[in-house]
Amino acid sequence: LTMREYKIVVLGSGGVGKSALTVQFVQGIFVEKYDPTIEDSYRKQVEVDAQQCMLEILDTAGTYAILMTVRVIVKVISETWRNQEQFTAMRDLYMKNGQGFVLVYSITAQSTFNDLIDLRDQILRVKDTDDVPMILVGNKCDLEDERVVGKDQGQNLARQFNCAFLETSAKAKVNVNEVFYDLVRQINRRFPDPKQRKKRSKKKCGIL
Repeated sequence: LTMREYKIVVLGSGGVGKSALTVQFVQGIFVEKYDPTIEDSYRKQVEVDAQQCMLEILDTAGTYAILMTVRVIVKVISETWRNQEQFTAMRDLYMKNGQGFVLVYSITAQSTFNDLIDLRDQILRVKDTDDVPMILVGNKCDLEDERVVGKDQGQNLARQFNCAFLETSAKAKVNVNEVFYDLVRQINRRFPDPKQRKKRSKKKCGIL
């Protein structure tokens, strides 16, 4: 029996805890330090609403942060233009292949929150639709004393994006599983599994 696979992409600026969030979900451990230049892919089997699911999660690590830096440098060094094109092509590829997106910011850094507006626009452009499974995540909610982005700001942006919203802590394991489970449910609603639809139609035929 083959289980359905879900391609999930975790995006956001450098230092927001994308890797920590992903590793906490997949391996159940908190990684404090992580190489921001490494892009990694993880697989995890989970049960969501009594269905076995295989999640393939792409942790884009510092790719987006590097891209933003390249944009600044490119004004000075023409050689960097080729690098920017490579990053753009790579980013567009994983946006195209992804079925659902986790947009992460840190509640302790306003700039990481602001970056997500541009990032979401890029996803919608690549996917060529406004209806994309997506969840906005305010990470590091355990650092309440360092908070600069209010929960209401996150909720308002999620309403603007027309997407789900959660505050998480990869360190304290708050709402980590919920992020990925919610996204699986969104993907199921947006892209119903044809096998499940066949099963339901067979049951209906049996009643007749």
